[in-house]
Amino acid sequence: MLLSVILYGDPILKKRAAEITADYPNLQDTIKNMWQTMYVASGVGLAAPQVGMSIRLFVVDTLQLAEKKKKESNGIKKVFINPTILSEDGEEWKYEEGCLSIPAIREDVFRKPIVKIHYFDENFNEFTEEFDEINARVIQHEYDHIEGILFIDKLKPLKKKLLLPKLTKIARGEVDVDYRVKVYKK
Repeated sequence: MLLSVILYGDPILKKRAAEITADYPNLQDTIKNMWQTMYVASGVGLAAPQVGMSIRLFVVDTLQLAEKKKKESNGIKKVFINPTILSEDGEEWKYEEGCLSIPAIREDVFRKPIVKIHYFDENFNEFTEEFDEINARVIQHEYDHIEGILFIDKLKPLKKKLLLPKLTKIARGEVDVDYRVKVYKK
């Protein structure tokens, strides 16, 4: 089932999400719906708060990036439940990021190239793994979502101020996207 992507302006995107247990209701359906929604929206990651659930869950598929570039890659396709970033290492590098909840805005964001993360998969198997480059970046971006942080929060104040007119339009639902969205009604 396709879910609606929550647009910028909804308070759920600024809230730290709650941990869940293995008996979370309809967890497997939720994960399946998140994958489907992410692919229809042409995303490489999607966090539960972006579809209206304030839980510590996100999905990442960077394998599709390698397919687009027609090259071998160390891409990943994973579910992350109750993740905790243990460390971020290396010299920060910039990369132009976007977000399904903030359509039509892409900006350079600086992040560390290596991340070590503890998490559970969709079957509640426990892992501690290290990821690098684009995998690390997408994980950090989605992890920020479950912490209530948006990529625009990492921009310099002047840059964010310049984006305010666009952000206001997004918050009003004035977007041109080919996926379902939900506008916050006060």
